[in-house]
Order: sequence, then structure tokens, then C-alpha cells
Amino acid sequence: MYTDLAGLSSWGRDREGARPLPHDDREPFRVRDPGVGRILTLKTPCVLLLRMKVCIMCGGEGTRLRPLTFERPKPCIPIMNIPSIQHLVSHLSSLGFTDLVLTVGYMAEEIEQALGDGSLFNVSLKYVREKTKLGTAGSVKNAQRYLEDGKFLVVGGDHVTTLNLLEFYREHLHGHGILSIGLVSIDDPGEYGIAEIDADYHVKRFREKPAPGEIFSNLASTGMYVCNPEVLDHIPAGKKYDFARDLFPALMEEGKLLKGWLARGNWTDVGSPRSLRQAERWKLQELPHTSISGDLTMHGARVVGPVQMGGSITLAAGSRIIGPVAIGAGTTIGEHVLVGPYTSLGEGCTIRGHTKIFSSSIYNRVVVGRNNSISGSVIDNDTVVGDDCSIENDTVIGPRVHLADKVVVHSGTRIWPEVTVAQGTVVKEHVLNREYDLRYNGS
Repeated sequence: MYTDLAGLSSWGRDREGARPLPHDDREPFRVRDPGVGRILTLKTPCVLLLRMKVCIMCGGEGTRLRPLTFERPKPCIPIMNIPSIQHLVSHLSSLGFTDLVLTVGYMAEEIEQALGDGSLFNVSLKYVREKTKLGTAGSVKNAQRYLEDGKFLVVGGDHVTTLNLLEFYREHLHGHGILSIGLVSIDDPGEYGIAEIDADYHVKRFREKPAPGEIFSNLASTGMYVCNPEVLDHIPAGKKYDFARDLFPALMEEGKLLKGWLARGNWTDVGSPRSLRQAERWKLQELPHTSISGDLTMHGARVVGPVQMGGSITLAAGSRIIGPVAIGAGTTIGEHVLVGPYTSLGEGCTIRGHTKIFSSSIYNRVVVGRNNSISGSVIDNDTVVGDDCSIENDTVIGPRVHLADKVVVHSGTRIWPEVTVAQGTVVKEHVLNREYDLRYNGS
């Protein structure tokens, strides 16, 4: 006789949520591990842990982040030079969530390439593709066959967070609600769904993106939920259906109990350039010390950590790197360059002399000329910035853009891929390229 480990994870002692297995002390303790396809004989009785499931929604096009999402899905936008979805999966894995289901649509192959089979993150991954847009709840319904055997966590593929989602999951297990909503207190909740809760955390009211005069609470939904499997029975199949707009009102009208969980810590959905910069700032703040992965060539430069460096990096005389900063492999920084805190430079970049970069994200193979000032901006792959340019705060520049010398880009503007901006131009509004979709509002 043996016990099958299908649906269970690793074994250990005295772990939260574990359950002992029946065992006769006179017999060897034998289990069948489906992962290796053989029966294991253990010397002592063990405790087995139920696998905690997560559904990660990755189907959106990320139009609000254009031009950054023309050539990558939103979960693959780099944060500290790696796709943001890798930060999320690593966080979930560290909390013990090892059974992950990803709903994918737009540029799904990029997400699959970033995560593979999950083994690098010590998780098991399943991908479920959407043929048409199904909305948040509809995409989870589409993955029902992998979720209907127990309670599960739902998160967005664009979430960057330090929240203790294991605590969230446990709180739901101990309660009686059909669904729990992760809530965070914010100053301006108008762009989110908001909830009113009582002292028992029961949700009394919920409104999606309230108008002025309707903001009865500053508790905003994080878009993270813990669901009982019967929630899936309330979501129509093959139809566009959202959690906040459709499912929550329907459940509350039926008298179902929804509960709130008050989150503490950092959370953002990487849905806008500003939130993307905030997410990278948080991740940079987590750098514990300066690390160098390979050779570093310095000539009279100064590095004040923490700084994360790849290999084959060159720092010329008089340059200053003030952490927290991440620098990708093969990047060259010229003389008297100042790279200020909360900046990431990608792989193979060239930053020429007397340039100043503060709190910005520079992606791969970007060339920045001499005597430039870049602040609070995002610059995508293979873009070239000439000399004597000023790129102001909250600017997004797409891939393969060419800015000639003495260009000024005003704050809050975006430049579409493959645009050339003539010398001396002052860019005061978005510069679009009609070879690409012109929309930048929506999901």
C-alpha cells in the first residue's frame, strides 16, 4: 500500500496547512511521487502540504503603456532588466504558491519564453490561451478545469507587490465568504474599484471606478482575490465578464458573502508609465548591497551602492553612480556622467560624457549622446538620443526612435516607435507613428 502525492507538494514537519496521513507504525511509510513516477519509502511518517493554486491573468494588451507594449506584453516589461512577471512569480514562490495557472492572450509566446515551465522558480506552470477577449472573470472561467478542485488566489500578471499574499489566502480559508478582495488604502481611488467594509470585513458596497460624489471609501481593490471554486459557477462561459463590473454586483445581489482583506505593504499594477516607475523604484530599494556579475573596468569613477552590475561594464573617469541603480551587461558609461538613484540601464547601452540620468529606465542597446539630461523617463530598446537634449519627467520613448541634437521632450509626452525628431525640436505633445495603432487608453 502507498499514498499518492498527486495534487500535493513537498513534505515536511510542523508546517501551516499541513495534514498528517494515516499510517501504521508497523509498516514502512510509502508514497507515490507523480513527479518522478516512482514509489518512495520513507523512514518516518511525514506531513504533506496541499498545493496552493494561483491564477495569474496575463491576457491584456496594455494599451495604456504604449509605446512600451507594441513589441512585448505588459507582464514582460522589464523592471531592473528582467520581465516584471518574473518578479511576481518569484514572490509567489517564496510564499509557498507553487501551482500556477496563467491565462494568456496577447503575445502569449513572450510570456511563455520568460517563464518556461516554471522550474527555475520552483513552481509548476500551466498556460491557458484565450482565443477572444474574455475579461478578468471570463479568463479565469476559461481556466476552470485547473481551478475547480479547491480555493485559489487570483492576481494580475502586471502586479508588482511585496504583500503577504499567504496571509491573505489563510484569512480566506478561515472565513466564510465565497470570495475575498484584497484592499489597499490610497489617496486617489477614483481609478479603481472601491469597497465599503464593516468591522467583520464584510463588503457592504462595491463600486467600480466611482465618479466624483460616489467615492464613499478610499479602500481600492488591488485586483487580487481569493475564491472558492463555486465562484466559477457564477461566471458565464465564453463571454466577456469582469470581476468588479459584473461578478461582484451579481454575487452581492444573490446575498453571497464577500469579504475584504486590508493589505499592508507595496502594491501596484503596472498599468501606466508612472506606476511602472514606482514599481521599479520599490524593486531597486530592495537591493541589499553592490554586486558585480563579471568584470568591471573603472578609470577614476565612483560607485556609491547599492548597485547591481552585469559583466563587461566600463565606467570612465569622473563618472558617478549613486545607488540604488541596476546596470546591464556590456554597458559603457563615459566621462563625467552622473547616474542618480532609482535608475536602471539595460544591456549594451552607451552613455556618453557629461550626461545626467535620474530615476529613469533605459532599456537595451540605447545610445545617449553627450551633455544630456534625462529625468523620470522610460526609453525603449535601440533608441538613439543625440547631444544636448533634455528629456523631462514622465516621458516614454518607444523603440528605435532617433532624437537629433538639442531636442527637448516635455514631461508627460510619449514618442511612438521608429520616429525621428529633428534637431532643435521642442516636443510638447505625443508624437505618434501611423504605422502602429494610435490608441493609448484602455487596459
